[in-house]
Amino acid sequence: MKSLDVISTAIGNTFRSKLRTTLTVIAIFIGAFTLTITSGIGTGVNGYIDTTVAAIGAKDVLTVTKTANAPTTGPTKYDPNTISAGARARPGSTIEAMNSADIATIRAVSGVLSVQPILGVRPSYIEGTAGTKYSITSNGAGTGVKLQLQDGAQPSITSTGYEVALPVSYVKALGLKTDAAAIGSTVRIGITDSAQNMNVVEATVVGVATTSLGGAGDSVTTNPALTQKLYDVQSTGLAGVAKDRFAQATVTFNAAATDKEISQLKDRLAKDGFTAVTVADQIGTFKTVIDVIVLILNAFAVIALVAAGFGIVNTLLMSVQERTREIGLMKAMGMGSGKIFGLFSFEAIFIGFLGSALGAAIGIAVGSGISAALSRTVFSALPGLTLISFNAGSIAGIIAIVMAIAFVAGSLPATRAARQDPIESLRYE
Repeated sequence: MKSLDVISTAIGNTFRSKLRTTLTVIAIFIGAFTLTITSGIGTGVNGYIDTTVAAIGAKDVLTVTKTANAPTTGPTKYDPNTISAGARARPGSTIEAMNSADIATIRAVSGVLSVQPILGVRPSYIEGTAGTKYSITSNGAGTGVKLQLQDGAQPSITSTGYEVALPVSYVKALGLKTDAAAIGSTVRIGITDSAQNMNVVEATVVGVATTSLGGAGDSVTTNPALTQKLYDVQSTGLAGVAKDRFAQATVTFNAAATDKEISQLKDRLAKDGFTAVTVADQIGTFKTVIDVIVLILNAFAVIALVAAGFGIVNTLLMSVQERTREIGLMKAMGMGSGKIFGLFSFEAIFIGFLGSALGAAIGIAVGSGISAALSRTVFSALPGLTLISFNAGSIAGIIAIVMAIAFVAGSLPATRAARQDPIESLRYE
């Protein structure tokens, strides 16, 4: 019997006891379905994180600050050389202001390719064609920052023109009918100088950004040329130390750097009194929590598959017992133990394939439907989030894993069949 004949015979034998095979396939289906859904959740959430955190910065960028020595409890003493750490930090938290000398120190650190101070710009309002002024906050578009865009393009970091990306919630408020219509329009940004005189800077809208985990929210995103212009206007009347103050700086390093090399770069910066974090540091804990949750859910699916494996063992052991005389006849006609083993092993693999393929297919269909429904309702505030997402590699891996479990489960019955004595088998009643 040729190998192709062994395979076709195994497939035919699978359906000899339809009820028994169906129950075993259903057990495998439950495990494969669960594994498909949980894997899809992990793929969807992590994929969303990977795409949205690009709004924070590139993977080859460090955010560097000088941290002030502040008490862990109670108010912090005033220091004119410090800057507020922001609303999300502990009340009263501050970071030490950086200056041009600090930027030069960072630039001299081994492993630093470039360093750019993050300019703190505080515009007062933005005005469109409707003539109504709206309060805004501003984020600068730096190297590697990628907004999730509803329309248009990313603000150019090399252009000398003044470019801005609007949050989607501001489009109609500014008198712009649609996202597409907003592209190329001009907005007016009001900002006060040190003497509290209002100045107006005009900028061109190049993109409309959606809300995301690391995205613009209700902030406009300005390109470096516009950021610098707003900073210069805001600093009019200031000189020396009063103007030369930065909260943070971005450091670019070799994109091919290993984790060890990045850690060593952080240590060198720390020796000079700077704290540096990567995008991975900022979101690492969140991703770890998601991965652990998915791992636990996957463990339940694997337990179901292991239980299904015992079903395969039981199904094939009964099949071997029922076909003892048949096995003896095949051996008497010259069929070797290897092909007998292969015949029953392939039956197990085929049962595993049926259950896993069915589980994966229905899992994709159900998961896609649930994800689409959640995107329209519960997660409507997070455009771009596909809670349950699938990729071909993961699905193929799940099917392969289930088939491997089925093969292992079928090895015992297949070995027993291969070791049958042909004479004793023919005598079996």
